[in-house]
Amino acid sequence: MEKQTLPNSTLILVMGILSIVGCCCYGLPGLICGIVAVILGQKATNLYKEAPENYSGYENVKAGRIMGIIGLILSVLFMIYILWVISMIGWDALGDPELMMERAQEMQGL
Repeated sequence: MEKQTLPNSTLILVMGILSIVGCCCYGLPGLICGIVAVILGQKATNLYKEAPENYSGYENVKAGRIMGIIGLILSVLFMIYILWVISMIGWDALGDPELMMERAQEMQGL
């Protein structure tokens, strides 16, 4: 019997890559793609462990799952950073460049 490619192995790899890239867009796209990569990667890993002789493409699944985990961590850290910046500067200063510069100078102690 010929080996089959694991279902969604390429999708898992692509979602893992997108989760790392997407963490720079305020964290939300990276968070979504990372969750998808980790969940689908776990399902494919369980399927592969049941009958490893029937499937190929496990390397893509492992790489995509690892990148999905890294993307999740980076996205959560970036979202925490964005929330910290908003709490320090204030929501009202985000729409007013002069007020933002004033608050940034206050934070620097100038």
